[in-house]
Amino acid sequence: MNDVRVIAYFAGDPTRTYQLVQWLEVLEILDGAHPVGLVMRDPDSAAVVGARTRLPIRTASTFAELTETYAEIDAKVVLYCNNSPLNFESLVDSRMLHVHINHGESDKQSMASNNARAYDRVFVAGDAAVHRYVSGLLDFDAGRLVRIGRPQLDLPRTPLLAPSARRTVMYAPTWEGDADYNDYTSVVTLGESIVRAILDVPDVRLVYKPHPKVTTSLDPHVAEAHLGILQLIAEADPAAGHADVLSGDILAVMPGCDALVTDVSSVGLDWLYLHTDRPVFLTDPRGEAELLLEQVPISRCADILDADAVGSLAALLADRLDHDEHHLARLAMRHHYFDDLQVGDSTGRFLTAVSELVELRDRLVAGDETDSAIEA
Repeated sequence: MNDVRVIAYFAGDPTRTYQLVQWLEVLEILDGAHPVGLVMRDPDSAAVVGARTRLPIRTASTFAELTETYAEIDAKVVLYCNNSPLNFESLVDSRMLHVHINHGESDKQSMASNNARAYDRVFVAGDAAVHRYVSGLLDFDAGRLVRIGRPQLDLPRTPLLAPSARRTVMYAPTWEGDADYNDYTSVVTLGESIVRAILDVPDVRLVYKPHPKVTTSLDPHVAEAHLGILQLIAEADPAAGHADVLSGDILAVMPGCDALVTDVSSVGLDWLYLHTDRPVFLTDPRGEAELLLEQVPISRCADILDADAVGSLAALLADRLDHDEHHLARLAMRHHYFDDLQVGDSTGRFLTAVSELVELRDRLVAGDETDSAIEA
């Protein structure tokens, strides 16, 4: 890894490797311009990710091993896809520029964290993300924000779903989060009702694609509701082709779907970017419609499902599949989240932004060395 110039740093456990895995293909493209290496803190996570990429991996379990690794590698930029507390051990290195790239674009409260102040740059999708930081944090320097779109959405994917004569509706709930403030999952409060409603729509195939952490949740209420949903699917008409997709890339499931039911998460925004012409339904498990409209802009171009509305979901879904009333509103909202980017543009922005930081780092280091020579 001695020729590595860009490091992708990851300190999560194996259950969080999805955060890095979604970046791997983009990082492999970046590797063609600036050699990329992965530095990981957990050996088990390194094994999981190593099976998915050709990029070199160095495991540094301890802080001492991390500092030794960084001393051996003349890297210029470090990329971070989450806010692990162990990121701060990497941020100690002052000879590299540190960039937060996150692992998706969503309206969850955790997306605009004070942790962002620790990084030299924060890559964001577009105007909605900029507003999220500026309005959500006190005295935040918006000059740190770099709008790159969503490079992962540029990549071609082999569809995971078999073709169906039926129209396909995907229910894709998120997980319960690490704390109550970041709990947006509908699995417990609305999940089984949503699934029953979709199953009641004539000529529709249901696909259940939960967040990976729903399937491994230690919360007994989430686990019980998840199993209840699986049972409903197992007992449904086998000729309809209803399915649960518990692994694999959700972006590869989307092309085979005609409508989406999802929670506040990156899934709805990925759908908005890739499939703007198809209906989306957004859950409101907390019953906070006014707050949702204020803090989650995509809610303004979607049908909202709370405890009261879910009872009429079957009829509403059947109507939306035939009469999509929110199409024009979704077109405008797509621009709010992703500027005017088309598929392919985000990757170009990402490569340019990283290249500029590589060059900036070299200029800054050269300036430091010149100043030191003059002082001597």
